[in-house]
Amino acid sequence: MDQNTIKFSRKDSAQFFRTLNKRVNDYFKENQIKKTGNWKLHVKSVIMFALFLTPYFLILTLNLPNWANLLLTIVMGVGMAGVGMNVMHDGNHGSYSNKKWVNKIMGSSIYVLAGNVYNWQVQHNVLHHTYTNIHEHDEDMEAGRILRFSKHTKWQKHHKFQHYYSILLYGLLTFNWAITTDFQQMYRYMKRKLSYGKMPSKAFNWSTLVIAKLLYITIWIIIPLVFIDIAWWKILLGFFIMHYVAGVILSVVFQLAHIVDEADTPLPDESGTMKNTWAIHQLFTTVNFGTKNRVVNWFTGGLNHQVEHHIFPNISHVHYTKISKIVKETAKEFNLPYNEYKTTRKAIISHFKHLKELGKRPNLQLH
Repeated sequence: MDQNTIKFSRKDSAQFFRTLNKRVNDYFKENQIKKTGNWKLHVKSVIMFALFLTPYFLILTLNLPNWANLLLTIVMGVGMAGVGMNVMHDGNHGSYSNKKWVNKIMGSSIYVLAGNVYNWQVQHNVLHHTYTNIHEHDEDMEAGRILRFSKHTKWQKHHKFQHYYSILLYGLLTFNWAITTDFQQMYRYMKRKLSYGKMPSKAFNWSTLVIAKLLYITIWIIIPLVFIDIAWWKILLGFFIMHYVAGVILSVVFQLAHIVDEADTPLPDESGTMKNTWAIHQLFTTVNFGTKNRVVNWFTGGLNHQVEHHIFPNISHVHYTKISKIVKETAKEFNLPYNEYKTTRKAIISHFKHLKELGKRPNLQLH
């Protein structure tokens, strides 16, 4: 089914979203604060970039023992995930700042994470945020034949072991960005004429992709090979470890919000219409986790406040804790779900249990 054929119901007689939107807008007006990032986000950005880039310069300039270099590559992986979740994410949603050029710069930090702005905005802002958890429309639900994230995906025999091997594959997320994913996505999205905002030219898009990849390889592989007196394979291993750590963190955080028992995976009817309006659809398909944990709140860039993020992607994550009370109360008032796991641990357990359930042969599943 083509993207254009998917429609969301317009029937919301109780007008949940209009009510919620007014209440959230009133909160910002009454407190005289902007919906974009503030000093807290700016300080956090400095810390995340420091975590990511300081170890790189230490490895380049100091003659450190192998164990210290290994430790620093792990720290770089943590910082890489932190920049992605806190800086790049808000920037590409246009919520980091009320200045477009600032959002553009912060969103462009994806290039030092091995990604591509155009691809990410299409996959995330357009496909994932519009068609959340809808089979064959939300690409975050698609994992080829290796993993089965939805009961609507074709079952394969090896899926019965996916709750064991999935975590090993999660670490390859950003590594795949660096090598193959970006080229495949750009070809696919350009062919389908998908874009977030104005459609860029083919020449511009492909040139940006190739130049960015060459610069990326130069910074992370060629410069270390030239300046560090370490065996080449150790540099490649360090590069892989950095990506693997970031990949595991990012993948797990993403999965806890959508690939769990509490998150629905609805399909459209024969006419291509979804049962609910877009805003109500978000309540059924997204899940919060660990929102009372200050460390999780701070580090994940509000991605544990997935309900708030999906309904208000144009609001910076630094405000989600405050507006979550409004969203939760309004959902309850309209007798709508507000899915959340009290702790991150419970969400992780639910995710792997869900993978185990999806790994069973369909006719043995209890649905």
